[in-house]
Amino acid sequence: MPWTAFRFPPAMNHLDEPVRAKAIAIANALLAEGRDEGMAIRVGIAKAREWAARHGVDGLDGPDPDAFSLPWPPPPR
Repeated sequence: MPWTAFRFPPAMNHLDEPVRAKAIAIANALLAEGRDEGMAIRVGIAKAREWAARHGVDGLDGPDPDAFSLPWPPPPR
């Protein structure tokens, strides 16, 4: 069964939306050619990352985790 923007492999959770959409499209094309799911997922992610790097798409691995962290050490009281 092909993947969609709402139903995709857990391995694609860390990708930002445009990169994930490309990975899903690539993986679905590989599935249509008869490739197995594991290989389609791995190749889809790898090729989507290459596409993102060539096209200047930022956020290959999701949001920056430091953007939401609190300062350490905490400020003195």
